[in-house]
Amino acid sequence: MSEAAFRSLYRRLREQALDGPDPGRGALGHLTPERVVAAATEVRAGRTVSLAAPIGTTPVPDDPQPATHRMTAPAPGEAGAPGLHFALDRFAMNVHGDADSHLDALCHVMFDGELYGGVPASSVTPDGAGALTADLVRDGIVGRGVLLDVPRLRQVPWLEPGDHVTADDLVAAEAAQGVTVGPGDLLFVRVGHRRRRRSLGAWNAAQQRAGLHPAALPFLAERRVAALGSDGNNDTAPSAVAEVPFPVHVLAMNALGLHLMDYLNFEELVPVCGQLRRWHFLCVVAPLRLPAATGSPVNPIAVL
Repeated sequence: MSEAAFRSLYRRLREQALDGPDPGRGALGHLTPERVVAAATEVRAGRTVSLAAPIGTTPVPDDPQPATHRMTAPAPGEAGAPGLHFALDRFAMNVHGDADSHLDALCHVMFDGELYGGVPASSVTPDGAGALTADLVRDGIVGRGVLLDVPRLRQVPWLEPGDHVTADDLVAAEAAQGVTVGPGDLLFVRVGHRRRRRSLGAWNAAQQRAGLHPAALPFLAERRVAALGSDGNNDTAPSAVAEVPFPVHVLAMNALGLHLMDYLNFEELVPVCGQLRRWHFLCVVAPLRLPAATGSPVNPIAVL
């Protein structure tokens, strides 16, 4: 896609988003209380499945600066001593990495000096973000989740790095799985990133990964999707737009106001959906309450 075509698409999607039901909430405006209530009826079997990957603490090619976890108590020899003692620990991580499951707040993507809705990018300072932060989803994101499994559609274990998911793939996956993405849905697109990583080992995903083609974003806008998640970064690398490294992030977050969830894990969900022959479910996303943050580690739960 040329830069000119990308910018034309950006302008069109941005205008469409700002005409939505609640521009202040971004695409979450499509997730009405009535749709949350309807999503609750998706529960049939009472099974819960995590959509997050375990947080890594060992350096690997796609996570050279992993999370740190250290015990701060008990002191040596204290655990076996008489009386009351506590086990304590401390955890720190880079939220926006290429391995750990996380949610991107709308202040994460700056494009041409602006955030979503024309908010000045200068609202993000060294002290934190001042608008469109993770606090926007402090009450969680609860709605109908829909998983579209593109490797299943193409009858391969995973998409190879650099491959694109197109709008035609999404429509074909709907038909193959007997599900239709609708207004207020939380759309999850599987590219098989986690299965490839588990089978072949970690690689430098910042340089090569499968993801959505930017031309697929009108599908999300037309279906009025409320949030988007993938087992990859959502963006393909190398980028489909040479001049814009993360075109899907720009179109989804900066133009449409879609919260993104990157590097989720669907490998535990897929067999359950296959067994139940159902690719839609109640989904509960509960980010940490970080008022000035650009994102949060996240553990979405599918309830089937």
